[in-house]
Amino acid sequence: MTMTPLKGRHALVTGGGRGIGRAIAASLVTAGATVTIVGRSSASLEQAIAQGAAHAAAVADVTDAQAVQRAVRDAGDRNGPVDLLIANAGAAASAPFIKSGPEVFRQMLDVNLLGVTNVAQAVLGTMTERGFGRIVAVASTAGLKGYPYVSAYCAAKHAVIGFVRALALETAKTGVTVNAVCPGFTDTDLVAESLERIMAKTNRTRDEALGELVKHNPQGRLIDPSEIADAVLWLCGEGARSVTGQAIVVAGGEI
Repeated sequence: MTMTPLKGRHALVTGGGRGIGRAIAASLVTAGATVTIVGRSSASLEQAIAQGAAHAAAVADVTDAQAVQRAVRDAGDRNGPVDLLIANAGAAASAPFIKSGPEVFRQMLDVNLLGVTNVAQAVLGTMTERGFGRIVAVASTAGLKGYPYVSAYCAAKHAVIGFVRALALETAKTGVTVNAVCPGFTDTDLVAESLERIMAKTNRTRDEALGELVKHNPQGRLIDPSEIADAVLWLCGEGARSVTGQAIVVAGGEI
């Protein structure tokens, strides 16, 4: 088995400057891919490149279809057409449904759903023309079940899973696979911020707040970003060429 199974492949990772996206990008680099990361913060993107987690970067908001098209075009000019798309960028808003107006649902759909479809449309044409492509959306267990106080987020992530299943059928004979990875609560700075909010609102200790987050995970722990990256690497490889339209759960046994 080669140590660089993705050598010669160009990977594009949205939200690649931090957290799960950065871990995925770094794993793709290690596997031999040329990696372009996309995000809104040039500082975090540049830091990721400086630390060897990517080769190139493009600043773009994934909710802006035209900006995404430009970023993909520029990335292609530098490193060739995108072979592997990891649509990771996303956000979560927490509030009771009764306090979640249309703007909250619109924001969650824009970031979590259109943030996937915009970049998928930008790369799919060249993938189908060349007869090869891997599209992996980083969704969530919230795309497969409900959680209280994140109704808009759950709705958007469920939409991502539906999109993945539909596009997988459209592309089944083209050499392109389309899948989702669904992590549970993961050890990132975003979850750390959630812990701080829980502590501030409830006066709980950090351990108590953490226990609230991991209670759904039968293993009783946060997921490490590297575990999600490993699932993505498998989906990008030749051994997963018959795997499409799937939602791979990385959540310690949570269903």
